[in-house]
Amino acid sequence: MWQNLIVAVIVAAALLHFSTKYLPAAWRRQIVYLLARHGVNQDKAARFFKTTPDCGSGCGSCGSCGTDAKAPAAGAAGAAGASRADASQPLKRVIPLHVQR
Repeated sequence: MWQNLIVAVIVAAALLHFSTKYLPAAWRRQIVYLLARHGVNQDKAARFFKTTPDCGSGCGSCGSCGTDAKAPAAGAAGAAGASRADASQPLKRVIPLHVQR
């Protein structure tokens, strides 16, 4: 009986560690948002899941919804965004792969 309880606690701790470290950032933001809706402190949950506390709430500061509050600051850069065709589109990052044969 006690062994089963101890194993269940260890598995739960491992699952919690996995979810805070290896889940994609979008999933972690959704978890923080759902926990905040159910009464958990959003700032503490965001620190625990290593994400920003305001994402997923629809405030527009993280860019997950259609409006981005940081867009005027990015548009003011001018010279940095001049090389892109549309400065309002997010910068796409490319991971270069070096194939050795």
